[in-house]
Amino acid sequence: MTAPGNAREALALVTDDFTELPRAEAPSDGDGPLGWPGHGRARAAAAARSGESESVVCGTGTVGGTRTVLVSFEFGFLGGSIGEGTGDRVAAAHAHARAHRLPVTALLATGGSRMQEGMRALVQLQRLAGESALTRAAGLPQVAVLRDPTTGGGWATLGAGSDVVLALPGAQVGFAGARVRPRDADPAAYTAESQLAHGHVDAVVPPGELRAVLGRWLSLLTRPAAGPVPPPYALGGTEPAVSGREAVARARRPERPRADRYLAEVFTERAELSGDRAGGTDPGIRCGFGRLPDGRTAAYAAQCGTATRPAGFRTAARLVRLAGRLGIPVLTLIDTPGAANDAEAERAGAGPAIAELFGAVAEARVPVTALLIGEGGSGGALALAAPGRTWATPDAYFSVIAPELATAILKLPPEEADVTADRLRLRPEDLVELGVVRGVVGARPADPPGRAG
Repeated sequence: MTAPGNAREALALVTDDFTELPRAEAPSDGDGPLGWPGHGRARAAAAARSGESESVVCGTGTVGGTRTVLVSFEFGFLGGSIGEGTGDRVAAAHAHARAHRLPVTALLATGGSRMQEGMRALVQLQRLAGESALTRAAGLPQVAVLRDPTTGGGWATLGAGSDVVLALPGAQVGFAGARVRPRDADPAAYTAESQLAHGHVDAVVPPGELRAVLGRWLSLLTRPAAGPVPPPYALGGTEPAVSGREAVARARRPERPRADRYLAEVFTERAELSGDRAGGTDPGIRCGFGRLPDGRTAAYAAQCGTATRPAGFRTAARLVRLAGRLGIPVLTLIDTPGAANDAEAERAGAGPAIAELFGAVAEARVPVTALLIGEGGSGGALALAAPGRTWATPDAYFSVIAPELATAILKLPPEEADVTADRLRLRPEDLVELGVVRGVVGARPADPPGRAG
């Protein structure tokens, strides 16, 4: 399936029942607010070519079972540029979404602000950002789909300002359009794939898969679970560790159940966010939304056993804040030897990133449940813990610092690390006694006779 060529094709790609919103617009005033010579004729010619009277088509439609407001840009109308008429239509679409409690989906294809309308066009970006903020404050999700091209103010407002950002393969995406970039600029930097690699896009989705992917996102973001997520059952061994040394060894076993197994146990399907929106990604942390067995949604942030990088902490903070706005409870899975501590991590702001996540969890407007499933290394692990709602599996440990590092700091011989592990009282049972975790989870109870399968 090929990428859509115009606004109506984009709409048909994701829905079969699009209904356009009524329009109450002032008639075009000739050559526009600047009296730009020939602008009126150019608008008329664009309308004749594209079949549209403005650069955007707005309405409602059902995508994968979820009704949504749809804002689809028409690049054939003056390059999908944003003018006063565009602002009028998008503002009305957002107002409709808030009045009817609907999510907003933007199908973008734009070259930026309409030069022939000058500052009257440019200030529409403030208007669009304001409408988006009102919709966000109303607790309604916003999803953007980036078509080719998505540049300028459209990318910097409706695109990058959305909660979830999807893109079509090969789409040109960037604030700078093709005609205003430095001559020596690398064209690969202005692509959907590059924006994904640098944490600004959540997924690049082929046209043939877009309806299903967009429908999954809209469904997940609009059906929050009620109350906190129960801590998952333990998937590994359930016998208590006899010593701190044994607890550390069990948590470091390569075959120990990791985040992917726990997520597969908890959720029937998932959709993942990617990136911190600040130029970074961290494959060692999984963040997204998942469907629980009852059909409702919970959010998750799960460490995968590696040292968490600044981008990972920022992505998790982004997830917690978004879940809070949408009223979706959060599950975190803690499993890291600690925060990344190399020079690159420091330059990327390890401390500020951890602080951002601590703050997001502390301020969360929804219940956060945390489960320690492996290593709990210092503040890099504690940042994902939920005060008063953290549990541990039997094959885990939590410590103020790794035993080996504590031994080095205390200037003890390396062979003292086992003794140090015991002194740190890092076993799950110790953590319960210390009041750090609420309890140690057990295995899933066996089905009673006649209930198996």
